Amino acid sequence: MTELSLPLELLISALLVIGGLFVLIGAVGMVRFGDFYMRLHAPTKATTLGVGGVLLASMGLSWAGGHFGVHELLIALFLFLTAPVSANLMAKAALHLRVPTRAKLPDDIPLD
Repeated sequence: MTELSLPLELLISALLVIGGLFVLIGAVGMVRFGDFYMRLHAPTKATTLGVGGVLLASMGLSWAGGHFGVHELLIALFLFLTAPVSANLMAKAALHLRVPTRAKLPDDIPLD
């Protein structure tokens, strides 16, 4: 392993900490939110950003070692493209199946 400069080490460490915090926030959201629709936001928003931060740190480490980090770039691209699409499809399926929610609805939305 090559010796890294201090600014690069700090950048990679900051990306890992920020990514870890977002993953932790996503995990806490999965536990705390009350129903399916609310829990759908935690993995698609916070956890996606957390994994993105970890992948950016891995790309930085690969770049410092003389490699481009294509694998990490492809993983990030796949994650950022598939997470919103899968969340949208799950929400549409839940609406179609009439999965109950505990969220307050506005008065002008009919329940039928």
